Amino acid sequence: GSMTAMTVFFPLDTARLRLQVDEKRKSKTTPAVLLEIIKEEGLLAPYRGWFPVISSLCCSNFVYFYTFNSLKALWVKGQHSTTGKDLILGVVAGSVVNVLLTTPLWVVNTRLKLQGAKFRNEDIVPTNYKGIIDAFHQIIRDEGVLALWNGTFPSLLLVFNPAIQFMFYEGSKRKLLKKQLQLTSLDAFVIGAIAKAVATTLTYPLQTVQSILRFGRHRLNPENRTLGSLRNVLYLLQQRVRRFGIMGLYKGLEAKLLQTVLTAALMFLVYEKLTAATFTVMGLKHSRKH
Repeated sequence: GSMTAMTVFFPLDTARLRLQVDEKRKSKTTPAVLLEIIKEEGLLAPYRGWFPVISSLCCSNFVYFYTFNSLKALWVKGQHSTTGKDLILGVVAGSVVNVLLTTPLWVVNTRLKLQGAKFRNEDIVPTNYKGIIDAFHQIIRDEGVLALWNGTFPSLLLVFNPAIQFMFYEGSKRKLLKKQLQLTSLDAFVIGAIAKAVATTLTYPLQTVQSILRFGRHRLNPENRTLGSLRNVLYLLQQRVRRFGIMGLYKGLEAKLLQTVLTAALMFLVYEKLTAATFTVMGLKHSRKH
Protein backbone atom coordinates (compact mmCIF):
# COMPACT_ATOMS: atom_id res chain seq x y z
CA GLY A 1 0.00 0.00 0.00
CA SER A 2 2.79 2.42 0.90
CA MET A 3 4.82 1.62 -2.20
CA THR A 4 1.87 2.04 -4.57
CA ALA A 5 0.69 5.30 -3.02
CA MET A 6 4.14 6.88 -2.69
CA THR A 7 5.11 6.01 -6.27
CA VAL A 8 1.98 7.59 -7.73
CA PHE A 9 2.39 10.86 -5.81
CA PHE A 10 6.21 10.98 -5.48
CA PRO A 11 6.70 14.15 -7.63
CA LEU A 12 4.56 16.10 -5.16
CA ASP A 13 7.00 15.23 -2.36
CA THR A 14 9.90 16.39 -4.53
CA ALA A 15 8.22 19.79 -4.98
CA ARG A 16 7.56 20.03 -1.24
CA LEU A 17 11.17 19.25 -0.30
CA ARG A 18 12.58 21.85 -2.72
CA LEU A 19 10.34 24.56 -1.24
CA GLN A 20 11.26 23.63 2.33
CA VAL A 21 15.04 23.42 1.88
CA ASP A 22 15.71 26.03 -0.82
CA GLU A 23 14.56 29.15 1.02
CA LYS A 24 15.18 31.52 -1.90
CA ARG A 25 12.97 29.60 -4.31
CA LYS A 26 9.86 31.71 -4.71
CA SER A 27 6.69 30.10 -3.43
CA LYS A 28 4.61 28.93 -6.38
CA THR A 29 1.80 26.53 -7.12
CA THR A 30 2.78 22.86 -7.09
CA PRO A 31 2.34 22.35 -10.87
CA ALA A 32 4.55 25.39 -11.56
CA VAL A 33 7.32 24.08 -9.29
CA LEU A 34 7.20 20.66 -10.94
CA LEU A 35 7.34 22.17 -14.43
CA GLU A 36 10.29 24.30 -13.35
CA ILE A 37 12.16 21.22 -12.06
CA ILE A 38 11.46 19.26 -15.27
CA LYS A 39 12.57 22.18 -17.45
CA GLU A 40 15.84 22.73 -15.55
CA GLU A 41 16.78 19.17 -14.59
CA GLY A 42 15.00 16.80 -16.94
CA LEU A 43 11.79 14.78 -17.19
CA LEU A 44 12.78 12.22 -14.55
CA ALA A 45 14.05 14.79 -12.01
CA PRO A 46 10.80 14.72 -9.94
CA TYR A 47 11.48 11.00 -9.36
CA ARG A 48 15.10 11.48 -8.26
CA GLY A 49 15.77 9.40 -5.15
CA TRP A 50 12.67 7.24 -5.68
CA PHE A 51 14.27 3.88 -4.88
CA PRO A 52 15.93 4.74 -1.54
CA VAL A 53 12.89 6.71 -0.40
CA ILE A 54 10.46 3.95 -1.35
CA SER A 55 12.65 1.30 0.30
CA SER A 56 12.84 3.22 3.59
CA LEU A 57 9.17 4.20 3.49
CA CYS A 58 8.00 0.64 2.92
CA CYS A 59 10.20 -0.70 5.72
CA SER A 60 9.12 2.11 8.04
CA ASN A 61 5.40 1.72 7.36
CA PHE A 62 5.52 -2.08 7.52
CA VAL A 63 7.19 -2.04 10.94
CA TYR A 64 4.93 0.81 12.09
CA PHE A 65 1.74 -1.05 11.17
CA TYR A 66 3.10 -4.28 12.66
CA THR A 67 4.16 -2.57 15.90
CA PHE A 68 0.90 -0.61 16.18
CA ASN A 69 -1.35 -3.64 15.64
CA SER A 70 0.77 -5.95 17.81
CA LEU A 71 0.69 -3.52 20.73
CA LYS A 72 -3.01 -2.98 20.15
CA ALA A 73 -3.69 -6.72 20.25
CA LEU A 74 -1.77 -7.08 23.53
CA TRP A 75 -3.35 -4.07 25.21
CA VAL A 76 -6.94 -4.19 24.00
CA LYS A 77 -7.31 -8.02 24.15
CA GLY A 78 -10.72 -8.21 22.50
CA GLN A 79 -12.13 -5.13 24.22
CA HIS A 80 -13.26 -1.99 22.49
CA SER A 81 -10.41 0.33 21.55
CA THR A 82 -10.55 4.02 22.43
CA THR A 83 -9.22 7.21 20.89
CA GLY A 84 -6.80 7.70 23.80
CA LYS A 85 -5.37 4.20 23.44
CA ASP A 86 -4.94 4.67 19.68
CA LEU A 87 -3.03 7.91 20.32
CA ILE A 88 -0.68 6.30 22.87
CA LEU A 89 -0.06 3.27 20.65
CA GLY A 90 0.63 5.54 17.68
CA VAL A 91 3.20 7.54 19.67
CA VAL A 92 4.98 4.39 20.90
CA ALA A 93 5.05 2.77 17.46
CA GLY A 94 6.18 6.03 15.86
CA SER A 95 9.00 6.49 18.38
CA VAL A 96 10.37 2.99 17.88
CA VAL A 97 10.21 3.05 14.09
CA ASN A 98 10.48 6.59 12.77
CA VAL A 99 13.08 7.88 15.21
CA LEU A 100 15.19 5.08 16.66
CA LEU A 101 15.44 2.92 13.55
CA THR A 102 14.92 4.91 10.36
CA THR A 103 16.35 8.42 10.92
CA PRO A 104 19.76 7.54 9.36
CA LEU A 105 17.97 6.17 6.27
CA TRP A 106 15.89 9.34 5.91
CA VAL A 107 18.95 11.58 6.31
CA VAL A 108 20.68 9.74 3.45
CA ASN A 109 17.50 9.69 1.37
CA THR A 110 17.01 13.44 1.75
CA ARG A 111 20.59 14.08 0.60
CA LEU A 112 20.22 11.77 -2.43
CA LYS A 113 16.84 13.20 -3.35
CA LEU A 114 18.21 16.75 -3.47
CA GLN A 115 21.46 15.86 -5.23
CA GLY A 116 21.69 17.58 -8.60
CA ALA A 117 19.02 20.15 -7.77
CA LYS A 118 19.51 23.69 -9.06
CA PHE A 119 19.26 25.64 -5.82
CA ARG A 120 18.49 29.38 -5.62
CA ASN A 121 20.17 29.63 -2.20
CA GLU A 122 23.93 30.07 -2.64
CA ASP A 123 24.52 29.07 1.01
CA ILE A 124 23.66 25.43 0.20
CA VAL A 125 26.67 23.13 -0.19
CA PRO A 126 26.11 20.63 -3.06
CA THR A 127 26.62 16.90 -2.53
CA ASN A 128 28.29 14.28 -4.70
CA TYR A 129 27.25 10.80 -3.61
CA LYS A 130 27.52 7.70 -5.80
CA GLY A 131 24.74 5.88 -3.98
CA ILE A 132 23.34 4.93 -0.58
CA ILE A 133 26.51 3.25 0.73
CA ASP A 134 28.75 6.08 -0.45
CA ALA A 135 26.42 8.63 1.15
CA PHE A 136 26.66 6.83 4.50
CA HIS A 137 30.44 6.69 4.14
CA GLN A 138 30.88 10.38 3.27
CA ILE A 139 28.51 11.62 5.99
CA ILE A 140 30.28 9.58 8.70
CA ARG A 141 33.73 10.57 7.39
CA ASP A 142 33.07 14.30 6.96
CA GLU A 143 30.42 15.06 9.58
CA GLY A 144 30.65 12.27 12.13
CA VAL A 145 28.35 9.34 12.86
CA LEU A 146 25.91 11.51 14.85
CA ALA A 147 25.13 13.44 11.65
CA LEU A 148 23.09 10.40 10.60
CA TRP A 149 20.65 11.35 13.36
CA ASN A 150 20.30 15.00 12.27
CA GLY A 151 16.73 16.11 12.86
CA THR A 152 16.10 13.59 15.67
CA PHE A 153 14.59 16.19 18.01
CA PRO A 154 11.86 17.34 15.59
CA SER A 155 11.42 13.68 14.59
CA LEU A 156 10.67 12.79 18.20
CA LEU A 157 7.99 15.47 18.27
CA LEU A 158 6.72 14.35 14.88
CA VAL A 159 5.75 10.93 16.22
CA PHE A 160 2.51 12.74 16.99
CA ASN A 161 1.90 13.02 13.22
CA PRO A 162 1.11 9.33 12.60
CA ALA A 163 -0.37 9.15 16.11
CA ILE A 164 -2.84 11.96 15.32
CA GLN A 165 -3.46 10.38 11.91
CA PHE A 166 -4.30 6.98 13.38
CA MET A 167 -6.36 8.53 16.19
CA PHE A 168 -8.59 10.37 13.69
CA TYR A 169 -8.69 7.41 11.30
CA GLU A 170 -9.60 4.78 13.92
CA GLY A 171 -12.07 7.11 15.61
CA SER A 172 -13.86 7.89 12.33
CA LYS A 173 -13.75 4.21 11.38
CA ARG A 174 -15.43 3.14 14.63
CA LYS A 175 -18.21 5.71 14.14
CA LEU A 176 -18.89 4.49 10.61
CA LEU A 177 -18.89 0.83 11.67
CA LYS A 178 -21.66 1.57 14.16
CA LYS A 179 -23.87 2.42 11.19
CA GLN A 180 -22.70 -0.14 8.62
CA LEU A 181 -21.15 -3.60 8.53
CA GLN A 182 -17.90 -2.67 6.81
CA LEU A 183 -16.01 0.23 5.27
CA THR A 184 -16.48 0.92 1.59
CA SER A 185 -13.54 1.91 -0.62
CA LEU A 186 -14.78 5.49 -0.62
CA ASP A 187 -15.11 5.51 3.18
CA ALA A 188 -11.51 4.33 3.67
CA PHE A 189 -10.24 6.85 1.11
CA VAL A 190 -12.10 9.84 2.60
CA ILE A 191 -11.38 9.25 6.30
CA GLY A 192 -7.75 8.39 5.47
CA ALA A 193 -7.42 11.70 3.59
CA ILE A 194 -9.04 13.74 6.38
CA ALA A 195 -6.91 12.09 9.08
CA LYS A 196 -3.67 12.82 7.25
CA ALA A 197 -4.68 16.39 6.39
CA VAL A 198 -5.29 17.20 10.05
CA ALA A 199 -2.03 15.58 11.20
CA THR A 200 0.04 17.23 8.46
CA THR A 201 -1.27 20.76 9.03
CA LEU A 202 -0.71 20.59 12.79
CA THR A 203 2.89 19.35 12.51
CA TYR A 204 4.13 20.98 9.29
CA PRO A 205 6.48 23.63 10.83
CA LEU A 206 8.41 20.82 12.52
CA GLN A 207 8.52 18.92 9.23
CA THR A 208 10.13 21.95 7.59
CA VAL A 209 12.86 22.08 10.26
CA GLN A 210 13.28 18.30 10.04
CA SER A 211 13.93 18.48 6.27
CA ILE A 212 16.51 21.26 6.66
CA LEU A 213 18.35 19.40 9.43
CA ARG A 214 18.34 16.12 7.53
CA PHE A 215 19.76 17.81 4.45
CA GLY A 216 22.34 19.52 6.66
CA ARG A 217 24.05 21.37 3.79
CA HIS A 218 23.19 24.97 4.71
CA ARG A 219 25.89 27.27 6.01
CA LEU A 220 25.39 29.39 9.10
CA ASN A 221 26.89 32.85 8.71
CA PRO A 222 29.13 34.45 9.83
CA GLU A 223 30.87 31.27 10.96
CA ASN A 224 30.12 29.69 7.58
CA ARG A 225 29.70 26.30 9.22
CA THR A 226 27.36 23.52 8.16
CA LEU A 227 23.94 23.45 9.75
CA GLY A 228 23.31 20.00 11.18
CA SER A 229 23.04 20.28 14.93
CA LEU A 230 19.93 19.75 17.01
CA ARG A 231 20.82 22.96 18.85
CA ASN A 232 19.68 24.89 15.79
CA VAL A 233 16.02 23.80 15.83
CA LEU A 234 14.79 26.93 17.61
CA TYR A 235 17.19 29.07 15.57
CA LEU A 236 15.71 27.71 12.33
CA LEU A 237 12.15 28.38 13.45
CA GLN A 238 13.01 31.95 14.49
CA GLN A 239 14.99 32.60 11.31
CA ARG A 240 12.15 31.32 9.14
CA VAL A 241 9.59 33.55 10.83
CA ARG A 242 11.89 36.59 10.77
CA ARG A 243 12.68 36.29 7.06
CA PHE A 244 9.38 35.06 5.64
CA GLY A 245 6.78 35.69 8.34
CA ILE A 246 4.68 33.01 10.01
CA MET A 247 3.73 31.63 6.59
CA GLY A 248 7.39 30.81 6.01
CA LEU A 249 6.88 27.85 8.33
CA TYR A 250 4.26 26.53 5.93
CA LYS A 251 6.18 26.95 2.67
CA GLY A 252 5.42 23.92 0.49
CA LEU A 253 2.35 22.95 2.52
CA GLU A 254 0.19 22.81 -0.62
CA ALA A 255 2.42 20.17 -2.19
CA LYS A 256 2.77 18.33 1.12
CA LEU A 257 -0.98 18.17 1.66
CA LEU A 258 -1.62 16.97 -1.86
CA GLN A 259 1.10 14.32 -1.57
CA THR A 260 0.50 13.07 1.97
CA VAL A 261 -3.29 13.24 1.94
CA LEU A 262 -3.62 11.41 -1.37
CA THR A 263 -0.85 8.97 -0.42
CA ALA A 264 -2.38 8.21 2.98
CA ALA A 265 -5.86 7.84 1.50
CA LEU A 266 -4.65 5.42 -1.19
CA MET A 267 -2.47 3.58 1.35
CA PHE A 268 -5.39 3.04 3.74
CA LEU A 269 -7.59 1.96 0.83
CA VAL A 270 -5.06 -0.69 -0.26
CA TYR A 271 -4.45 -1.60 3.41
CA GLU A 272 -8.14 -2.29 4.07
CA LYS A 273 -8.51 -4.30 0.85
CA LEU A 274 -5.42 -6.40 1.57
CA THR A 275 -6.57 -6.96 5.17
CA ALA A 276 -10.00 -8.12 4.02
CA ALA A 277 -8.46 -10.36 1.35
CA THR A 278 -6.06 -11.89 3.90
CA PHE A 279 -8.88 -12.77 6.28
CA THR A 280 -10.85 -14.24 3.39
CA VAL A 281 -7.92 -16.43 2.32
CA MET A 282 -7.43 -17.56 5.93
CA GLY A 283 -11.11 -18.44 6.14
CA LEU A 284 -11.72 -16.00 8.96
CA LYS A 285 -14.26 -13.23 9.42
CA HIS A 286 -12.84 -9.74 9.46
CA SER A 287 -14.10 -8.38 12.74
CA ARG A 288 -15.68 -4.96 12.65
CA LYS A 289 -14.61 -4.34 16.29
CA HIS A 290 -11.01 -3.04 16.21
